[in-house]
Amino acid sequence: MKSLEALLKKQLKTVPRWLVWGFIALSFIGFLDATYLTAKHYLGIPINCSFFTGCEEVTSSQYATILDIPVSLAGAGYYLLIFVLVIAYLDTKKERILYFISRLTPLGFIASLWFLYLQLFVIKAICLYCMISFTTSTLLFILGLILLQLEGKEIAVNKS
Repeated sequence: MKSLEALLKKQLKTVPRWLVWGFIALSFIGFLDATYLTAKHYLGIPINCSFFTGCEEVTSSQYATILDIPVSLAGAGYYLLIFVLVIAYLDTKKERILYFISRLTPLGFIASLWFLYLQLFVIKAICLYCMISFTTSTLLFILGLILLQLEGKEIAVNKS
């Protein structure tokens, strides 16, 4: 963890540290959540919900898999990609990596909106773990928007 902190201290001044930490934390949480759902799917173990009662309904619905592959596996890949890209940014200090991430986050957000729609209006059940994924992808999208806004300001300053 100390080497990660050292990398963060060395990063370029134009990207706030809290933004990079946000990408790291949220992508890690999303990865753990999606990996948990994927593991439960392949192990054939029912998912227990503590706040909502619809986890099993949602994760066993026809919308939970595509060609017998759980959609949570795609989610785990998405979150892992963002996490690895942030680590690559910390290692190389190439801000274009972060700007690529900011352009990637709308994909996760749109997918999460679709799955939220399915839960609320088609399946009519809510999965706690799916809501965690919805929250993390939404927050990643917001961080991406903030980063794009910073990029726009930096471009405007450089053109002056």
